[in-house]
Amino acid sequence: MPQTVHPTQTSPPFDDKLIDDLLLWPESSQFECKRLAGKLTTVLESVVALANTEGGIIAVGFDDPDKAKGRARVYGIQENPTNWDELRRLLQSRITEPNLLPYLPVEIGCTLRDGTMGSVVFLKIEKSNRIHSIVDDGTWVRLEKGNKELTANEINDLSFARGTISAEAQLEPIDVELLDTDYWKQYAQHRRLTRPLAEALRHIGLARPDTHGALRPTRAAVLLFGEEPSGLLSGKAAVRVFHYRGNRVQTDPHTNLLKPPRTISGPIIRQIQDTTDYVVSELASGVQMGPLGFEIVQSYPVRVIKEAITNALIHRDYRLPADVHIRIFSDRIEVESPGLLVGPVTATNIGTIGTHARNPVLVNHLRDFPTPPNLDAGEGVRMMFGTMQAVGLYPPLYLTRPHVQQEAVIVFLLNEHRPTAWEQVSRHIDQHGSIGNTEVRKAMETDNVLAASKQIKKWLEQGLLIVLNPAAGTRARRYCKPNMPPPTQLFSTLEGKQRRGKT
Repeated sequence: MPQTVHPTQTSPPFDDKLIDDLLLWPESSQFECKRLAGKLTTVLESVVALANTEGGIIAVGFDDPDKAKGRARVYGIQENPTNWDELRRLLQSRITEPNLLPYLPVEIGCTLRDGTMGSVVFLKIEKSNRIHSIVDDGTWVRLEKGNKELTANEINDLSFARGTISAEAQLEPIDVELLDTDYWKQYAQHRRLTRPLAEALRHIGLARPDTHGALRPTRAAVLLFGEEPSGLLSGKAAVRVFHYRGNRVQTDPHTNLLKPPRTISGPIIRQIQDTTDYVVSELASGVQMGPLGFEIVQSYPVRVIKEAITNALIHRDYRLPADVHIRIFSDRIEVESPGLLVGPVTATNIGTIGTHARNPVLVNHLRDFPTPPNLDAGEGVRMMFGTMQAVGLYPPLYLTRPHVQQEAVIVFLLNEHRPTAWEQVSRHIDQHGSIGNTEVRKAMETDNVLAASKQIKKWLEQGLLIVLNPAAGTRARRYCKPNMPPPTQLFSTLEGKQRRGKT
């Protein structure tokens, strides 16, 4: 029989229940399981891939859920202690810019598959500001399951997508005099710029000579001052607004658009205001009827709508040939911005850390217009969450890859007052990682299983929850929030246990 060894004060904190909870989590774009019996290069690839994508967690010492079930998956780092020491060395020697790679190992003691005592290490990998590679083994990104090695062109695309490089600095092959517009005059007057247009643009960094010596404006200059940036850029730099009847897009020939889509163009400062005005007017005039024949009242805080539109325009990736899309439904507004979230920002942490500027030149010059939009770094997103909370609506919901197929970020503003139970449900998931029908009934203060199931179904339809274990029976199912690896709050619990377990 295997010898049972109980943890001591110098052992990692012991928590079999926590291990059982984490064994429920399927592998995904933000969670992977690795044994130390395999090649360590595959672990390094996953570390780099997660850092280059949305971050996540690697359970070192767990077997793949497709190869074993339950406690039989728990091999622990004791399966190959030498490989664990070697992995720690390789994390510092084989990954580019290791000092800028944000990761944290947390060791938790547990019962292994053979009944002995051991431990599993959870590597929490944060989304990085940089693009990391493995020395002599390429650059990797995370897919829904597994990793992908990038080609040279794909690495360049990733640099733009992650905001390491911005398209705003690219020169445009047009005459600078095309930017001598009323918007330039307002800007120049407000900044007291007295030089001629071409000279002034060069002095403020918005124009420079091309390879032939001709002075050309940057893309940022065209977006700031051009009457029709989409035309000048021979691309897409406008906003398209779609107003639908009901709560989904009908794909049959009988479209459910209330009216033809509206295209809003012009320099960015005008797009922000014109789009906000149009969306607000649509909400006021586009009356919709509910299934019982009653008018659906759509009431969103205007400042939240404007902030969502502003962020979509100033933080979008202007390399991509796509417009900003706004979709108005009876139960929500969707604002879709081309490009991925920048730097360390993820769909999970954006409400806490706010946005990071993909286009800092654009943002800085927008501040110098006579009546600039709100551009306080990060504060606007926090305002959106706070305002929606204050008026009793659900918080903004952000989704991006892999939950969105295209290279885009979508923010959902729900037109519904949140039930008081949602606060408890949300908090429970943050603290424990998932929730089931039993806990939802407690939050709703009811014994009615069907009522809780109906509410869960509604949250699933709204995108507020996803099923954690879809293969399980209905009563055994667990639910969590989108974009949520084995939960951040649960990982904080792991960190706390580790600190308390040290002498």
